[in-house]
Amino acid sequence: MNFDAGFRAELLRLFQWRRDVRHFRPDALPDGTLERLLEIATLAPSVGLSEPWRFVVVADPTRRAAIRADFQRCNTQAACAQTAERAALYARLKLEGMEAAPVQFAVFAEGDPEQGHGLGRRSMPETATYSAALAVHTLWLAARAEGLGLGWVSILDPATLRDVLDVPESWRFIGYFCLGFPMLESDTPELQRAGWETRRRLPEKLLYR
Repeated sequence: MNFDAGFRAELLRLFQWRRDVRHFRPDALPDGTLERLLEIATLAPSVGLSEPWRFVVVADPTRRAAIRADFQRCNTQAACAQTAERAALYARLKLEGMEAAPVQFAVFAEGDPEQGHGLGRRSMPETATYSAALAVHTLWLAARAEGLGLGWVSILDPATLRDVLDVPESWRFIGYFCLGFPMLESDTPELQRAGWETRRRLPEKLLYR
């Protein structure tokens, strides 16, 4: 399969406009959208074709409230670890987006799945986790291509999430995600716009040996 220059240019534009969204409109997604995006996510590469990703859609209000309470606790701890100036900026960022996003789900990785027969995981068992992260990125791009935003809530306690969602102990927590229509669109990361951090040029992160 050959992809022409026009397709490659559009693909680059998709990469450039992919954002970690924190502010959502409350509008519901069209029927079947989430299921379609999750199917696309399963096209991601995985070590030994193990497909270790596990998706848990969280619709129950009680579970959502418990997860938000854990976020608030962890968020307070994270803010306390910053300088006073950084803490003030941190508090304004409203990282979670958990109030308005119509769809919320957690992603886990099965640590030692039978599928794949262990190929590629003997010396590096963490590749199962990497594979689940690739599924997230695949979903992220697919969502953006449909005008949707995805937000990664990382300020959570993995053990608490496993308990709240009642999943097997062998599942490793990857992240909690909010999905919906973004309040605004930009090709600049929100953390950069807010003055939290800036992107660095590739030469600062590249070595030749």
